[in-house]
Amino acid sequence: MVAAAGKLSVVVVMVLVIATIYNSVSAEPDMLQDVCVADLNNVVKMNGFACKASFSASDFFFTGLAMPQPTNNMQGSNVTLAEVMQIPGLNTLGVSMARIDFAPGGLNPPHEHPRATEILFVLYGELDVGFITTTNVLVSMTIKQGDIFTFPKGLVHFQINNGKGPAASISALNSQNPGREDIAATLFTAMPPVSDSVLSKAFQISYQEVDSIKSMLGKKP
Repeated sequence: MVAAAGKLSVVVVMVLVIATIYNSVSAEPDMLQDVCVADLNNVVKMNGFACKASFSASDFFFTGLAMPQPTNNMQGSNVTLAEVMQIPGLNTLGVSMARIDFAPGGLNPPHEHPRATEILFVLYGELDVGFITTTNVLVSMTIKQGDIFTFPKGLVHFQINNGKGPAASISALNSQNPGREDIAATLFTAMPPVSDSVLSKAFQISYQEVDSIKSMLGKKP
């Protein structure tokens, strides 16, 4: 009888462990309150921001994507973010947006978002877009006004306006804070700097070329 009870206890424990593991892997985390408006000034940091004690409609409002932004810089593009830092009400909601304006020939340089998949809608103009898989396959095409293209989470991607006129797009991302790493800038303008020996060997270029790229990327637009 004791042995049978012991076996039953082991089975119960195993079922509970398996259920816990299954839930931790497959269950999507849910908010435990209606809203959690980010207190951006709170020194306590967590996976997101602490909640403000009180909030207003303005915490959920933003006009920054309405108008084109200047593109007279080195890349010929301008990214306007609508993330938790601009809209505190996005905290814990797992969504954000961005507007990208392009001059003719403008480039949103190769970059990746470590925490979000991106879906891009062309407002006007024409863009050549693409992403690169982890097996170095380029997936690219030309998209026009009204078209949509998706960039998978964590994969390097880009957009360039090869048309004769300006272009603009709106992106939606499934994170309140998607993050962004520009590949060239991340490697060549990191502080403290990545050593010239690493960059020279990785890109098969000379130390002089490494220093030249660092100098060019380090310039303010």
